[in-house]
Amino acid sequence: MLQLHTLERYKDDQGNEIVYDGEVRREKIDIRFKGSNNTLVIDARADIKDLLVTFSGDNGRIEIAQTTKKRAGLRFELRCGHESLIRIGENVGCAGRTFISAVEGVTATIGADVMFAKNIEVRGDDTHPIYDVRTEKRMNPSRSIVVGEHVWIAKHAVVMGGVTIGNGSVIGFRSIVTSSIPNNCVAVGAPARVVRRNIAWERPEVVPRRPNEEYPRKGEKSAQYWNLTDDDGVQGSPVVRPRPATKRRWTRVLPAPVRRLARKLRSS
Repeated sequence: MLQLHTLERYKDDQGNEIVYDGEVRREKIDIRFKGSNNTLVIDARADIKDLLVTFSGDNGRIEIAQTTKKRAGLRFELRCGHESLIRIGENVGCAGRTFISAVEGVTATIGADVMFAKNIEVRGDDTHPIYDVRTEKRMNPSRSIVVGEHVWIAKHAVVMGGVTIGNGSVIGFRSIVTSSIPNNCVAVGAPARVVRRNIAWERPEVVPRRPNEEYPRKGEKSAQYWNLTDDDGVQGSPVVRPRPATKRRWTRVLPAPVRRLARKLRSS
């Protein structure tokens, strides 16, 4: 395993490469290549605060876009396996280190303007395989993840493989997202379920605000993300099917002694 502690342009004879033309960084940088032909592409204007990258296979690729707006900075632990891709959009912010894992050829995509709180996990895999003992078939294959633009993911939340989160949504504290969430929703719980639709959120904190102050202040509204929820707009959205009507048996409305007598007559 090759381990680097400096973020700068790099290429080795195994085909591993770092594409980066920004300021050389040495603090909280840990980049590990365990295979070959892996590529880490970081925009020169990306605000890297804390970065641990592990390429655990061959032909992996990680892309981190620029930071052009005031954000908390980029704090990531990224694990990229064989033939896998992690793509992080522009102006993403992380209050604490966020773990993202894409292995076995899957993709993890983080849209622009996403806000991560602390201790977040976005994982397309379960790290270890689970099998059906009768068929010996794998039950938990790795699956791709898409986190849309301007999504707020609160502390200790987990986003699992096969999930798409629509633009402008909020994932609540300690939620576990196991199925896709539409745009402009609040989803909470384990597993996460939509509890509010047609919402919008903004980054400025409420902590310093005065009571009854109007929201949003002038210039705070990101109008492109103020949209009505489209429940059909995200692949994999759960389908709620009506329960089939059941006929009520007439005997259930009779007094208990009469029901007992009817059962005796049917059995005789």
